[in-house]
Amino acid sequence: MSTRLTAMLALGLSTLVFASTAVHAQTKSGARLDAGQREYQANCSNCHGNDGKGAGPFVEWLRKSPPDLTRLAASNAGVFPIARVFDSIEGSGVTAHGGRDMPIWGQVYRIEAAEYWGELPYNAEAAVRARVLSLIDYLYRIQAR
Repeated sequence: MSTRLTAMLALGLSTLVFASTAVHAQTKSGARLDAGQREYQANCSNCHGNDGKGAGPFVEWLRKSPPDLTRLAASNAGVFPIARVFDSIEGSGVTAHGGRDMPIWGQVYRIEAAEYWGELPYNAEAAVRARVLSLIDYLYRIQAR
């Protein structure tokens, strides 16, 4: 296992525990709150479709068709590529003026966290990790079996 992957998993472990708890929380009405699904519907479904298969309503305006997110594990010899998915969503390693078809969600999440927390002390990286990991949890759950 690469050092980068090990470090990412170690840093994300506590966040994943938090995200997993949030994913399975109950609302007052008794309905399940699924943070990953909510994140997906808010930020990903327009391009990747409600079912994750790549046929969202914005597809006709994209230069490149979005991938079928339900086949990530199948396209990787049956192993869900957590680190690659994390990097793709968060935007790690993206150059300032490089071509990228997908928004850099890590940057978007950092800005939203700053707007939300304002002058209060908070951990921007933990806020980003929590949102990305909840989304990864949801993507893992919609993989074709």
